[in-house]
Amino acid sequence: MRKIEHIGIAVSDLEKSNELFKKLLGKEHFKTETVAGEGVETSFFQVGETKVELLQATREDSPIAKFLTRKSEGVHHIAFDVADIHAEVTRLKAAGFEILNETPKAGADNKLVVFLHPRSTNGVLVELCQERK
Repeated sequence: MRKIEHIGIAVSDLEKSNELFKKLLGKEHFKTETVAGEGVETSFFQVGETKVELLQATREDSPIAKFLTRKSEGVHHIAFDVADIHAEVTRLKAAGFEILNETPKAGADNKLVVFLHPRSTNGVLVELCQERK
């Protein structure tokens, strides 16, 4: 793993949250994007080399909607940038981590993504992401 790529934060209202984080960080978000397959609208803020990704559900059966129902707004996941997502999945699976989706899928910000189940990572949803070529 090369760096923390982003921290994902589940929000109920993306517009209000963009305003809140604009005040907090002193800068505008640089990008919004819909990931239809995950049922989410995203907004990104750059903070040094790391991004903050705000996530709002676009449908009631999305993972973010379920998270908000169970836990309310807050940190949803931490994402790590990897050079070879397939090799990392193999390495982490062999090390005993529970992989939620062994086949990388399209994520926001032109990334391939894989998630590790929180029960194998001390309660933290971990995302591996690799730039799509």
